Amino acid sequence: MLSERQQLIRDMILYRHNLKISELSQTLEVSEMTIHRDLKPLIEEGLIMKTYGGITLIRDQSNQRVNEDECVYCHRKCDDRLVYRMILLNGDRENACCGHCGILRHLQLGDEVEQAICTDFLTGTTISAHLAWFVVDTTVHLRCCYPQVLVFESRDFAENFIKGFGGTVSSFSDIMNSFPQHLKLSCKKR
Repeated sequence: MLSERQQLIRDMILYRHNLKISELSQTLEVSEMTIHRDLKPLIEEGLIMKTYGGITLIRDQSNQRVNEDECVYCHRKCDDRLVYRMILLNGDRENACCGHCGILRHLQLGDEVEQAICTDFLTGTTISAHLAWFVVDTTVHLRCCYPQVLVFESRDFAENFIKGFGGTVSSFSDIMNSFPQHLKLSCKKR
């Protein structure tokens, strides 16, 4: 059984194919030695191999290339700052243009989603959706799907954001268990 950090490393390598140890160490806020220990089961599984200063995905493990430019839910162009990525149990990968479409698609797929990763709206940090905090109904409009759902790494970031821009904060389990009805209406542009 992989730890949460190992699962995040797995998701990142499946998406990006090549990563530097120093980048993983900085992103996950652990030492490079800890990253090397976390990589051992992924190497033994045959998913990755070590390269000079990093790791690379063993190509025959990637079943399908991600169409990184188009949302699987609404077919808009994906923006790396907002994208919600899902890795399915069958190895397929899907991108949603934003948290709104990502949550809607995640709800459609249910248990077929093995892992979901997003990017913190403020810091650009890659995080597991299961650990993220979601701001719903903010007054900030980013020319994507409406009503918007923005993703944050910490509850503090999310709470501080809504002080200036409104909205409500939900954990992953809260938003999955009681997704606001008005968000299910559509992906209308505002």
